[in-house]
Amino acid sequence: MKVKALATALMVTAALAGMSAAHADGKTREQVQQELQAAKAAGTVTFGELDYPPAVAQTTSLSREQVQQELQSAKAAGQVTSAELDYPPKTVAPAGGKSREQVRQELADAKARGEYTFGELDYPPQGR
Repeated sequence: MKVKALATALMVTAALAGMSAAHADGKTREQVQQELQAAKAAGTVTFGELDYPPAVAQTTSLSREQVQQELQSAKAAGQVTSAELDYPPKTVAPAGGKSREQVRQELADAKARGEYTFGELDYPPQGR
């Protein structure tokens, strides 16, 4: 019990010391209220967990057209996602490989040679 009482006394002492330090600035209530209003107007005061940390104003040297052009380039390259299901963005395979018909022909040839398996019953494939 003595430890709890000692801890409580230390907490009260620390709180009172903190309160007296707050008044050590010598500011009046009106000055503090004006500073608070200025901070709210600047967006540096947050309320609750959703606004923490406060947003920092971003500055850029790019024009709106340049940003839109970069966005279109990123979309064309497959680097832009629209939801959590698309994260991380998938890399787009370069075009110019085999045509769909060539792939279908290769699949048919593999089936004819017995190299194509399906499901767990054919694993590992026999004859290799």
